[in-house]
Amino acid sequence: MAFAITQNCCNDASCLSVCPVNCIHPTPGEPDFGKTELLYIDPRSCIDCGACADACPVDAISRVSRLSDDQAVYADINADYYRDRPAVAAWDPPTFPPSSINTMPRFDVAIIGTGPAACYTAQALLRVPGSRITFFDKLDVPGGLARFGVAPDHAGTRQIGEHFRSLFIHPRVTMRLGVEVGADISHEETARKFDSVVYAVGADNDRPLDIPGTELPGFISARTVVGWYTGHPDVPADAVDLTGVHRVTIIGNGNVALDAARILTADPNVLENTEISRHALASLRKSTVTQVVIAARRGPEFAAFTRSECQALVSRPGVEVAVAGPEGVLGAIEQLPVSAPASALRGAPIVDLQAAGTERRIVFAFGRAPKALTGDNRVESVELSDGVTVATDLALLAVGYRGTPSPGMPFDAMSGAIRNLEGRVINDDGSAVPGRYVVGWAKRGATGGIGDNKVDAEQTVDALLADIAADPPARKRRFQRRGTR
Repeated sequence: MAFAITQNCCNDASCLSVCPVNCIHPTPGEPDFGKTELLYIDPRSCIDCGACADACPVDAISRVSRLSDDQAVYADINADYYRDRPAVAAWDPPTFPPSSINTMPRFDVAIIGTGPAACYTAQALLRVPGSRITFFDKLDVPGGLARFGVAPDHAGTRQIGEHFRSLFIHPRVTMRLGVEVGADISHEETARKFDSVVYAVGADNDRPLDIPGTELPGFISARTVVGWYTGHPDVPADAVDLTGVHRVTIIGNGNVALDAARILTADPNVLENTEISRHALASLRKSTVTQVVIAARRGPEFAAFTRSECQALVSRPGVEVAVAGPEGVLGAIEQLPVSAPASALRGAPIVDLQAAGTERRIVFAFGRAPKALTGDNRVESVELSDGVTVATDLALLAVGYRGTPSPGMPFDAMSGAIRNLEGRVINDDGSAVPGRYVVGWAKRGATGGIGDNKVDAEQTVDALLADIAADPPARKRRFQRRGTR
C-alpha cells in the first residue's frame, strides 16, 4: 500500500533525499519543480517504507489506507500526476558543496529577516564550519511568514516553525530582534560590519487595485486580516471590526483570500485550541458574518488558489461552499482534471450572488472583476464587471503582495523585488553589489509557498560561497555582539 502526499505539503523537498526508489517528483532538477502545488508519490514505484513520512517537516505524508475521508482524494491526485509519466525517472545528478568548504576562513553573514527564506539560508550556511550568522528582525519575535502568515487552523503547515526553531539557538547564530535594517541601522553600516548580507525581507505591501472607492472606510487589506488573526505585533487588535458585518466581499482568489474566508466563517469553538490571537477569537465569537463572496476576475480554469486550500473549505461541516458565475461555470469545473485547483468545487451548488441568507456560506464568483466600490460614508457595495452589484459590509483586498523599496537598496519596480541576478544584488547598470544577496519573495517576487524558498536559498548561498572562495573576506573590525534581544 503506497503513501500519498497531502494538503500540508510545503514543497521544500526534504522527503526526496530519503526515498530509496526515487518515487517522489518533481525534483529540483526537473522542469515542474516549483510549479506544482505538491510533490507527488508514484504509487507504482512506492515500496511502502515510510522514510518520506518520517522526513516530512509538516506531517503531509500518510499511508493511503490511513487517509481520512476528506483527504482520500489525495491518493487520486498523487496517482494522476503520473498518468502520462514513466514509472522510473532518472535520478538528478548529485550536487556537492565547494571543495574549499572546510578550508574557508571564518566569515560573518547578516541575514535580514527570520522567516522561512531566512531560515533555509541559515541552514545552508551552517554546513560551512567557518560561517557565523546574525539574524536581524524588526519585530521582537522571530518567525516571519511561518509565524504570522500561516492560518492558525493549518496546524500541520505551522509545524515548519518548529522545524526552524533550533536555528535560533545554534551556537554560531546570534539574534538581534527589534532592529530594523534601513532604519535603526543603515544598509551601509550593516555591509561594513559583515562580510556578506542576505536580505530575506519578503513582500510587505499590496499590489495596487486601481478602481474607484478604494479610499472608503470598510475596505482593508486581507494582509491586515491575516496579521489580525495571527497576532502580528504591528496589527492592532481593533484593526478588523466585524460589528454589524453580515457579508464580506474578497477581491482576489489566491490562498490568502481563501484563508480569510475560512477564518471569517469558522466555528470559534474549533479555533479555540489553535494559535489564533485572543482578540480575533473574541471578535469571531460575536461575529454576525454569514456570507463571504470571493470575486475572481477569471474563470475556474485560471483559479489562483491551490487545490489544497479549496479542499479545506469544501470539507468543512456547517459552511456551504457555492459557485456564482457566468453560464457554463459548473461545466467548466467538471471538465478540470482532479489535480486542478477548482476541481474541488465539483458538485457545488449554483447560487444567486445577490441573494442574502442566514446560514454561513462562501460563494466563488468566477469571471467577475471588480469595477468600483460604492457607498456614502463607507463601503456598501462592490460593482462587478458583468453589471452585478453586490451589497457588502466589508471588502478585502487580496490581489497579491509586492515588496517595498528601501533607501540604499536597488529595487525592481516591475517585479516588486530587490534587483538581483540569481541571488546577487545588482545595481541598475547590472553590476553586482559586493557582499549583498537576496532570497525568497524579496528575490523573485511574491510567488511560491514556504518550501519553494529552500532551493531558492540554496542557489543564493551557492553564489555567496563561490564569491567568498574567489575573494576571501578581509578581516574587518567586528562590532560587539549583543546577543538575543
